Amino acid sequence: MTCLSAYSQDSDFGLWYEVNAEKSLSKKLDLSGSLNVRTFDNASTVDKAFLELGASFDPNKYLGFAGSYRIGSYLEKDDLYHRGQQIFTDIKGSVPLNNIEFSTRVRFQITKRSYSREGSSNPTEYDGRIKFKGKYKIPHFPLDPYLSFEIFTPMFRSSGQFVSKSRSTAGAEYKISKKHLAGMEYTYQRDNTPHLEISNLITVSYTYRF
Repeated sequence: MTCLSAYSQDSDFGLWYEVNAEKSLSKKLDLSGSLNVRTFDNASTVDKAFLELGASFDPNKYLGFAGSYRIGSYLEKDDLYHRGQQIFTDIKGSVPLNNIEFSTRVRFQITKRSYSREGSSNPTEYDGRIKFKGKYKIPHFPLDPYLSFEIFTPMFRSSGQFVSKSRSTAGAEYKISKKHLAGMEYTYQRDNTPHLEISNLITVSYTYRF
C-alpha cells in the first residue's frame, strides 16, 4: 500500500471565470453555452480556456439527462497551449424538501488531447464523476447558498487511484433579475495524481437566461 506522505504535496490558488447563456426551448428542453477561463499558479497563469455547448432534457422535476461538448486550449507540460476536447453525458436526479433541494449528477467524461502526456501513449482518457449538491432557497430573497461534493474516478486505465480527484464546494447564486444571474463559489480541490496537489479555487460566474 502506497502512503500519500511518500509523495510531494503542492498547494495552489486559482481564479475561474465563467460567462454562461441558457435558452429554454420548452419546459423540458434547454440549451446552454459557456465561455470559461481558468487560472492557476496563484492566479498568475491561464491553465485553460474553453467554449462549451450543451443541451439538457428533464422529463420531470426528479430526473434529467444532459450532454455537452467542450473545445479549448490547455496548457501542457511543454509550457505550450494545445487544443483539447471533452464530451460529457449526464444523468441527473433531484429531490426538493421544503426550501432545500438535494441533487446528484452522474457524469461520464471523455477527454481527447492533441498532446500526449508523459507516460501515456493514449491521448484519450475516460473518467466517471459523481456529484452531490444541496441548495437552500431562501424565501423571498434572491440569494441561494449551496454546498457540493464531487469525485472523479479513472475508467479503462490503471492509475493506482480509485478517486483521482475530489472537489468540495461552497457557493451562492444571486438572482439579479429574471434573466440575469451572478454566482461565486469556493472550491477545495484535492488532486491525487500524479502526486498530491491541493488547490483553492474561487469561481466568479455570470449567467444570462433568455
